Amino acid sequence: MSQTLFYLMPNGSNTQQHAQFSALEQVAIFACELAQQAFVNQQWVYIHCTDQDQAYAIDELLWQFEPLSFVPHNLKGEGPTGGAPVEIGFDRLGANKNRHVLINLADQVPQFAVNFAQIIDFVANDDSHKAIARDRYRQYRTLGIALTTQDLSNTTN
Repeated sequence: MSQTLFYLMPNGSNTQQHAQFSALEQVAIFACELAQQAFVNQQWVYIHCTDQDQAYAIDELLWQFEPLSFVPHNLKGEGPTGGAPVEIGFDRLGANKNRHVLINLADQVPQFAVNFAQIIDFVANDDSHKAIARDRYRQYRTLGIALTTQDLSNTTN
């Protein structure tokens, strides 16, 4: 059975590290950090984006990681034949091969989400995006996917 973990993003003023970024930029940065952690734990990841522009932005963010924290990744349809440990895409078909983790950055829950054991999603700290996240929460529940949340404003760095 699939499980979704929703991360409730903290208020930008609560986090020194990413205070200069918008709510959605904070989500993108954290998503890349989670992809890096999954790679370290030898889990293959698919990052699902809203569109091509967002996919390219995530690709660029991953290239900006420090060399010791490099995350082997590629845009869907590019890269090695077997694929990189982290694949980034935006189409309705999802990953090119089975992967452990889906990181959803799109406004909707992709139909292929049920094919993943672990799904990560986010609630950006911005009123309009909170409403969109509530809709995704309901979509996951309708699909019978187990849901949990983690409030990042209650964690210390």
